[in-house]
Amino acid sequence: MDKHKYLNLAERIVTGDVPGADAFKEMIDMPERRVFDLFAGADFIREFYFGREIHLCTICNAKSGRCTEDCAFCAQSAFARTDAPVYPLLAKDKLQAGALAAANGRINRYSIVTSGKRLLRKEVAAVANAIRELDVHDLGYCASLGILDRKDFALLKEAGVTRLHHNLETSESFFSQICTTHTYQERVETIKSAKEAGLSVCVGGLFGMGETDSQVLELALTIRELDVDSVPINFLTPIKGTRLENVRALTPLRCLKIIAMFRYVLPGKDILVCGGREAKLKELHPMVFYAGASGIMTGNYLTTSGRTLENDLEMIENLQFSVRKDASSTRN
Repeated sequence: MDKHKYLNLAERIVTGDVPGADAFKEMIDMPERRVFDLFAGADFIREFYFGREIHLCTICNAKSGRCTEDCAFCAQSAFARTDAPVYPLLAKDKLQAGALAAANGRINRYSIVTSGKRLLRKEVAAVANAIRELDVHDLGYCASLGILDRKDFALLKEAGVTRLHHNLETSESFFSQICTTHTYQERVETIKSAKEAGLSVCVGGLFGMGETDSQVLELALTIRELDVDSVPINFLTPIKGTRLENVRALTPLRCLKIIAMFRYVLPGKDILVCGGREAKLKELHPMVFYAGASGIMTGNYLTTSGRTLENDLEMIENLQFSVRKDASSTRN
């Protein structure tokens, strides 16, 4: 019966119905063994908005380590004791090489990601100059450079960057347990400022840090209120030397439940499964699309290894999906 109920809910959602929090609370609270009851509706919503095309993105870890912030999960934090690589902002040719490789690999978006609370203005200018000089068609450019301001956004936008990536990481009610060196509101204001500057925005979170199911829903509803364009979902891979090195809070079914609930809450937004998808979903990894995901991050992550592009393309083909063709869409 629940399968029919959630499919009916999905049919109402695509006609414009906006369910209240109670409908989603029932989803996130359901036993993990019942998660497949959500799939028919989640898959219906994904296909309604995105067809059978899958968005692919990839990142460049452009500045690594020695971050002043104390995020409990992060191997690059100066408060952690890890063997994460440490290096300054990459040279222009290396930033551009990543974009050229992405364009040749059928990838839709290329993101430059840096450690630290924010880049210095001269470093933002260096990233902008690297993007400005590229002549690559059918590839969208993203930047994840920390807590920036309107001058930074204007500089990036003029250079051809069309999207800011800036995760909230978790719910406001849990954030102080994860980070104390900056506030949740600083992150929210960065997102709002980027939107006001005319940039598309990519905002998601990291799950498995000890947050409750209610806090997962809290984050999803906050993202819905912010009305962003793309939502990356990451699953914690505990790293030795971080405060969360011993946390083991995820099962494959809980991962799928989170993805599905986000699809119902954010029906027309890209939902991209990123860090931790292989390690945490295990054999159920290909089911992310049927849980509602419309894209994945391919290649390596910031300090952990990911799947190769070749393996991801093979998976997409085997499932009879295709890689999205239009990288200029605001959904990308």
